[in-house]
Amino acid sequence: MEKVYTLSGYITVYCEVIPMVSKKELLIVANLRKNARVKLTELSRRTGLPVSTLFDRVHNLCDLGITRLSALLDFPAMGFGTCATILLKVAKEKRDELREHLIVAHSVNSLMRVNNGYDFLAECVFRDMRELEEFCENLEQAYGVRGKELHFVIEELKREGFLSEPSLVRQVVKDGK
Repeated sequence: MEKVYTLSGYITVYCEVIPMVSKKELLIVANLRKNARVKLTELSRRTGLPVSTLFDRVHNLCDLGITRLSALLDFPAMGFGTCATILLKVAKEKRDELREHLIVAHSVNSLMRVNNGYDFLAECVFRDMRELEEFCENLEQAYGVRGKELHFVIEELKREGFLSEPSLVRQVVKDGK
């Protein structure tokens, strides 16, 4: 990566120039985020790239930052009617232990380390409120949780939407932006 110095206001700031992803690659990614099971022939029609080129590019997606192609689940339809995000604050000496526990906990769908007075944000899925309450009580007893904010998901309005609409990427490609 090329290293450059640039002016930000009156302060010289060091930054690295990261090679940009091509517009065609963004279009491939957007189509795959919309439907990762699309056939290469259909993807070829949508992107205007030959199937052989697509085959190579799709198999090299790790270079673009694609870490995993996975399915999105409808939790309520699968019998998991309680979804909540939980902000957790814990003593510094228990932080790593709680982190390891949350990483392997079957009810935790996504886990993030956060700031502003909290340590973790966990998106959790449960069959019912009883399971959620037991989960929270176990965390409080085992890890001495100092602070907790619980937010229930009433309705999911958008999930995994970033770079998932090919028509928007296609517009960027046409405009040359």
